[in-house]
Amino acid sequence: MLYFAYGSNMSRKRLEQRIARVEVIGPARLPEHRLMFHKPGVDGSGKCDIEYTGHKGDGVHGVLFKIDSSKKAILDRYEGLGFGYDEKTVTVIGPGGKPWRAVTYYATETEPGLRPYCWYHRHVLEGAREHGLPDEYQRMLEAIEIIEDHDTERRLRELAVYD
Repeated sequence: MLYFAYGSNMSRKRLEQRIARVEVIGPARLPEHRLMFHKPGVDGSGKCDIEYTGHKGDGVHGVLFKIDSSKKAILDRYEGLGFGYDEKTVTVIGPGGKPWRAVTYYATETEPGLRPYCWYHRHVLEGAREHGLPDEYQRMLEAIEIIEDHDTERRLRELAVYD
């Protein structure tokens, strides 16, 4: 199945740590949406969401992956399907300007003013850099205000994938 990742799962290392081997199709863009960090995580920090705007100039960059459909239930659990996230099928513009239909997740609960933890933000940036998302988009991601996670064990565990 095809999966459009736009947040921390853009990092192939993070995604494969969760569901095993994936195939990268390539960078993709979801039109008429904007990236937000307003989905409350169970840890109290902000997680990524794709917010529909309906404006032609808006778009969220991400990565299109092919994943084994038998791993979907595992991905659903990590994404919190039914617990703050739901799924939808979207059409993204992928490699070569070709439209692709893929599954993605979106927040059903949001809270303005949330900020991501430093480690979550790093997952997003690692994925954006790894897959060569547009420089302007990467700069926008780099400018996101983050908060430090004072749970050192969690922070180290999350970042260990990059060691």
